[in-house]
Amino acid sequence: QAQVLESGGGSVQAGGSLRLSCAASGRTFSSYTMGWFRQAPGKEREFVASINFSVGRFSGGRTYADFVKGRFTISADAKNTVNLQMNSLKPEDTAVYYCAQRVGFPSRQTSDYDYWGQGTQVTVSA
Repeated sequence: QAQVLESGGGSVQAGGSLRLSCAASGRTFSSYTMGWFRQAPGKEREFVASINFSVGRFSGGRTYADFVKGRFTISADAKNTVNLQMNSLKPEDTAVYYCAQRVGFPSRQTSDYDYWGQGTQVTVSA
């Protein structure tokens, strides 16, 4: 069984920055996608960004939701920890942010992801 664990998050004023991190453990897969999603109160969970791994390494593919382009950056380090750098944060970015792992090609659909973290709260005040 694979496990996904997020860290980071917190509270910040509008215009500020936060960094989220995500590590997957347990089962290993040759090709997989790590995605970030978010869910605001009363809203559905939505796609934020994803990054692809092939043969266990970052393959160079990144995908972003339109509303975070130019503000958020998804990356992976040498240990395949996935980071989400969030700059120029807005109050509407307030949500619980989830990291998830999908075995296979990238997807923006929550239903396509196999393993989920518990989520971490991000609060942006005006």
